[in-house]
Amino acid sequence: MQPFELSLAEAARALRARELSPVELTESVLARIGAVDGRLRAYATVAADAATAAAVHAEREISETGPRSPLHGIPMGLKDLIDAAGLPTTASSDVRAGHIADHDSQVAARLKAAGAVLLGKTHTHEFAYGLTTPQTSNAWDQSRVAGGSSGGSAVAVAAGEATFALGTDTGGSIRVPAALNGVVGLKPTYGLVSRSGVTSLSWSLDHVGPLTRSATDAALVLAATAGYDPRDPASVSGPPLDVTGSGDLKGLRVGIPRNHFFDRVSPEVEEAVRRAIERLTELGAKPVEVEIPMARYIQAIQWGLMVPEATAYHERSLRAVPDLYTPDVRALLEAGELTSAGDYLRAQRARTMMRDDWARMFGGIDVLAAPTVPMTAAKSGQDTVEWADGTVEAVSDCYVRLSAPANITGVPALTLPVGHDHAGLPIGMQLMARPFRDATVLRVGRVYEEAAADVGRIAPVAA
Repeated sequence: MQPFELSLAEAARALRARELSPVELTESVLARIGAVDGRLRAYATVAADAATAAAVHAEREISETGPRSPLHGIPMGLKDLIDAAGLPTTASSDVRAGHIADHDSQVAARLKAAGAVLLGKTHTHEFAYGLTTPQTSNAWDQSRVAGGSSGGSAVAVAAGEATFALGTDTGGSIRVPAALNGVVGLKPTYGLVSRSGVTSLSWSLDHVGPLTRSATDAALVLAATAGYDPRDPASVSGPPLDVTGSGDLKGLRVGIPRNHFFDRVSPEVEEAVRRAIERLTELGAKPVEVEIPMARYIQAIQWGLMVPEATAYHERSLRAVPDLYTPDVRALLEAGELTSAGDYLRAQRARTMMRDDWARMFGGIDVLAAPTVPMTAAKSGQDTVEWADGTVEAVSDCYVRLSAPANITGVPALTLPVGHDHAGLPIGMQLMARPFRDATVLRVGRVYEEAAADVGRIAPVAA
């Protein structure tokens, strides 16, 4: 196994045992980027010299005093919405061409303090406003979409171009590309990870979280990045987060949705996810069927909140340089100007009702298990999908439909790979829990992974 193939936990163990050095690991990942990124286009910016210098510094520190944290000397990528001092933050848009960050975002600063090695910035769907990341190719099949908007981060991790990466999630933008590329993606509880220094799409729905090769890796990154930040109005204070514990699933109540999450889902996705849920019950979990509240209003609430908030953020540049936006993003931003204050307030009230109803639902279960996305990766350029009942759905609506509830309610949501379809494309299952039970979904994910085969496999991209 080459160093770029190691998971974060595996690499950390090798570094701690002095079986591998940060320089060797970083050079291996940089070589992998050089070999495959010309086809995958996961990166908007690669800072090879800076990464090598940081790896040399980490090697010296680890040699002299030992590792600061499990992330010390580990190479990683940041979505091109997340500021890192001295590097571009372009949001993969001509609107931001030439913009260089003056300061580190809070998450970049925390990762730097943990000793992580920054490789560069990964592509996003322009300003995170989309579910495909069109400039980036799927790691498993380059003719298919990467998913979005954190497509670059997901592909980088899946292809061995980063040991881990950070993304953002407003309606599924971590979990959708993670599922489509066969990696783990975590949307933490709203307010748990600071968004200061991160370009916003929709302030009341945005989350920052990790994309990794395992739930164990996601827990390590969350532990390093979570914490109160007064610069983020949504940030919450509390005791240090402990997500490193383990345990079995005996007595854990796993909710199985009767509605919404298995509606208009491909047979292969449904089969793989139900098989994974059965595996959880074999491991000691107790299945409990649940009705998803307010299911018919989910997409209306999501769009009712996101569209006007995004347009408000872009108001000045949309008027000053409208032609610099891509047509799909510009159309969405202009649509937001037509949303009335009354519609926005109704969406806010509906969200409050949905949060309350979901809290009651979680009173009877510990986690909710469901498909992450209704189908595997669509062909690049594919606009719609037709379901067996004759329903025609936009690909973007298809991908956001099952992930949006966790953004609206702010609950933690973890996606992990649970199989492949007939074409070899990855299938994801998401686990959700009540707010601030991030450790619960991570524990369930770890237990599942320990019992499953083929976890953390690098996508078969030929160098």
